[in-house]
Amino acid sequence: MPRVYTVSFAGTTVAAASGDVDYFEITPGDDKPLEIVGLVLAATSELGDAADEWISYQILRGHTTSGSGGSAPTPVDVNLSGVAAGFTSEVLNTTVASAGTALICHADSYNVRAGLQIWWPDGCGPRASQANTTIVVRQMAAVTDDITLTGTLYVAEA
Repeated sequence: MPRVYTVSFAGTTVAAASGDVDYFEITPGDDKPLEIVGLVLAATSELGDAADEWISYQILRGHTTSGSGGSAPTPVDVNLSGVAAGFTSEVLNTTVASAGTALICHADSYNVRAGLQIWWPDGCGPRASQANTTIVVRQMAAVTDDITLTGTLYVAEA
């Protein structure tokens, strides 16, 4: 049975001036393929009709150059096994991952006021291995105005 970990950020401003942002960047560990099993994003600052917008995002794998400008939280083991994740994580990189051959695993958009909660059935989530270098969840264009976001990525690791 795979171990499940979360990677989160809370109450963080994503500036309109930032353009593309990697909400999450995951680098798989050696011989430890992973699968994204859930994704939750919520805005706490876009409460009025005038602030309503749709945000496009993609899940991409295969970049060979890591992004920068964010932070590197420690993945949290939800199974209470106490085993550290084999992958590393970064959140809210304002310089997005690049180079390599990126493949789109998932493309969608969400309403900023409604937020996003997506759960993939077993075996159907976007996957990556060390050979793919990274897997990222990327905001594909600048938001209309600054937003405050909270997000959690659920990652299963073999």
